[in-house]
Amino acid sequence: MRQDICDLSRRMVADGLVVGTSGNVSVRDGDSILITPTGVDYATMRPDDLVELSEAGAVRSGDRRPTSETALHVALHELGGGTAVVHTHSPAATALSLLRDAVPRVHYQLAMFGGTVPVAEYAPYGTDELAASVRAAMESVPAGRCRAAVMRHHGTIVLGPDLGTAYDGARQLEWLCDVWLRARAAGVPAELTAEQVGAVVPRFVTYGQPSTTPSSP
Repeated sequence: MRQDICDLSRRMVADGLVVGTSGNVSVRDGDSILITPTGVDYATMRPDDLVELSEAGAVRSGDRRPTSETALHVALHELGGGTAVVHTHSPAATALSLLRDAVPRVHYQLAMFGGTVPVAEYAPYGTDELAASVRAAMESVPAGRCRAAVMRHHGTIVLGPDLGTAYDGARQLEWLCDVWLRARAAGVPAELTAEQVGAVVPRFVTYGQPSTTPSSP
């Protein structure tokens, strides 16, 4: 898992979702959270640079200081519904955050996040205020279906059942924002209704190949 986090962190840079040492990643395993360190170059980051935290965000092991967004990650893990959190500074999503209060329904792909991705109000990075703002925005979505948020003047945060799914969500969210920005540059984008997107949500639950892991009785 540690190597997977390092590999994915480097992929964020390669895919243009972050620049430099911005962004961060965490995975919850039982009552522990494994998280990326602050200010460490992803190109040279090693598995033993990662920091193990308690569920409350206290350092359990590791020689590095954890990311400045530890409170944000802890807040997302407390929401439940996932074990992996990916935070990016994606350019299209950040640009959209200056213009809208939620990601527009320009494509049915929005259903993979539960149908709505809110824009959380700005708060300084690395603060409890930011964590509270994001959590409040995500909890405002009915039925607890929200799996992502855009942070105004900042970037994105995505919660997923595993690291790969969370990262795919981060890429898909950036793509959705980019589509809207392109359409807006040409005119007034048409949007789907909430009902049209909502009708697709159940299909994303069963999308892909069936699990090979036996289900619990």
